[in-house]
Amino acid sequence: MGDIRDEQQVLAAVDQTVERFGRIDVCVNNASAINIAGTEALPMKRYDLMQDVNARGTFLVSKACVPHLKRAENAHVLTLSPPISLEPRWLKDYAGYAIAKYGMSLCTLGMAAEFREESIAFNSLWPRTIIATAAVQNLLGGDEAMARSRKPELVADAAHAILSRRSRECTGNLFLAEDVLVEAGVTDFAPYSYADGEPAVDLFVDSVDPQAAQEA
Repeated sequence: MGDIRDEQQVLAAVDQTVERFGRIDVCVNNASAINIAGTEALPMKRYDLMQDVNARGTFLVSKACVPHLKRAENAHVLTLSPPISLEPRWLKDYAGYAIAKYGMSLCTLGMAAEFREESIAFNSLWPRTIIATAAVQNLLGGDEAMARSRKPELVADAAHAILSRRSRECTGNLFLAEDVLVEAGVTDFAPYSYADGEPAVDLFVDSVDPQAAQEA
């Protein structure tokens, strides 16, 4: 275990990875803190944690991996962050969390342009529908939300599809997982259903593609 907020721990982890495996081909920015309280209810300690883990952590880990990714044949950085929607409904109830998650996506867009000539792909991935995780269970609706969730395997399969693409041809995207899988040929999403409920749209997603979000 390491603290993504600690620069020296991150640099040491990257060095140890290279020492053990000889190289880095892929960086996945998955670490994230969530607090969906409104402005008055959100303690600044929790606000700072989200910024440190989400936006700063993504920037730091990506930065630490870039020198090694420059030497990879098919280098990818994949960040689990949403499309950037400026619809007020995504900002009014939890601006602090939105700032932190959008910061991750801005890292994707900025670094994709910055390192395009080095053939390092930077992309983000986000599910159209909620995923059965501890955050959904504990923070986004409990058993009712879990019944309307899909399995984490959906995101894993979409990530694999992205990371299998040529980095020169796939960079600067804020992907939705179901769209990636549809493009990869998936037509039946029933195996990804966590329970029997109709899949619920995730945060920061304005609509559900009717082809990609079939009922379980």
